[in-house]
Amino acid sequence: MSERPRIRTYMSRELITLTPEMEINRAMNLLIDNRISGAPVLDATGDLLGMLSQKDCFKAALHASYYREWGGSVADYMSSNPVSLDADLDLVEAAEVFLASSFRRFPVMSEGRLVGQISRSDLLRALAGNWQ
Repeated sequence: MSERPRIRTYMSRELITLTPEMEINRAMNLLIDNRISGAPVLDATGDLLGMLSQKDCFKAALHASYYREWGGSVADYMSSNPVSLDADLDLVEAAEVFLASSFRRFPVMSEGRLVGQISRSDLLRALAGNWQ
């Protein structure tokens, strides 16, 4: 039996990334404009600090609706300690992680560094293309 394909082959490598200091409304507009459900949050050295999702942005938008103004940074709304996947994880193992989670995308790491991101759509396309 041949080895199953790895997620590194199917992940997105060109990422929209955010910083913790970025204003939340600017970050939210980046997600909307790029039609993505979330983005990794990196510090100045490129270390992964968290993820900001559309769901996190709803909290900021609701807050803005109550107080009639935007306020806060990405750090105020992001999910800290993000769950990530290793770039060498195979497609089946990655699918099991997605099934057990409510997350729509995961940061992909290799040797402790962010190397990409994989979404439900990326993985579903990969699975469909490999076992038709």
